[in-house]
Amino acid sequence: MPFLTPIPRTDLLRRLLAELLGTALLVTVVVGSGIMAQQLSPRDVGLQLLENSLATAFGLTVLILMLGPISGAHFNPVVTLADWALGRRTRTGLRSAMVLPYVVAQVVGAILGAVLANTMFDTRTTIATTHRATGGHLLGEIVATAGLILVIFALARTGRGALAAPAVGAYIGAAYWFTSSTSFANPAVTIGRIFTDTFAGIAPTSAPAFIGVQLVGAAVGCALLLVLYPDVARSADDVVIPHLDQASA
Repeated sequence: MPFLTPIPRTDLLRRLLAELLGTALLVTVVVGSGIMAQQLSPRDVGLQLLENSLATAFGLTVLILMLGPISGAHFNPVVTLADWALGRRTRTGLRSAMVLPYVVAQVVGAILGAVLANTMFDTRTTIATTHRATGGHLLGEIVATAGLILVIFALARTGRGALAAPAVGAYIGAAYWFTSSTSFANPAVTIGRIFTDTFAGIAPTSAPAFIGVQLVGAAVGCALLLVLYPDVARSADDVVIPHLDQASA
């Protein structure tokens, strides 16, 4: 079984590099487009959000298509944890030994992505001061994260993984607007956005609450998946899209 076959060291490094690079570029897109939006539309917050959300939706789609065949394009610790947890019973999905390296690569990449965006726009890398942890925002993060998990795993389970890139990009773009939190839905991205005091920033005092409810949202999404698709674990290997293990097999 591919689950039991050791991953060659070179393949492991490629996967971690893909996760680091993908998460870094995702945060660069989020932060950079937020800074550009502030510069182009300084008096219109609604237009700033539109510009930021469109860039993020398109950028995420491209990154999944580009790096997904290598690592699965998780770029998100809650996706990694859900992939691991759902696959335990059927010995599918991400292996236990890969969970921590994936998450570390994602977090490091997110921080580097914020620094890169700040540097490109000649903005000093400083700690964000935007406080976001209100009750409504935290509920919005639960909804956004649960929905993201549902979208990703439902597509894999129903054999429509080819649609994952545009579907995930479209969902995140839409969730910018229908959730009060503007849909972070990603602990690594949340940590990265601490390091930019711009449109996309989040104060470090708000980040722990955001990360906590994102984990709750992931658990809610997994619970709903197990009700809606009881055999969802069988397709955990295809999250977000089929990647290195399956290509090698």
